Amino acid sequence: MADKIHEANHFARDQERRITAATAIGMNALKPIVHFQVSMLRMWADNIERFAGNYEKGLEETATAVEEQSDKERAA
Repeated sequence: MADKIHEANHFARDQERRITAATAIGMNALKPIVHFQVSMLRMWADNIERFAGNYEKGLEETATAVEEQSDKERAA
């Protein structure tokens, strides 16, 4: 009876080691994928910030041009 309990405990520990090893392998496989996704999100965020800056700059230039045009029309 004690042999069966010992064998069951040994089997359980062996299964636990296998599950732990499989989990570690899976996490190591996911790590580069997650890093790639993070870098893509950073690039996407940088592009959005750049677009927003260019958009604001364009609005300011347009507002300045419109203001100059109305000043010229008032002066004429």
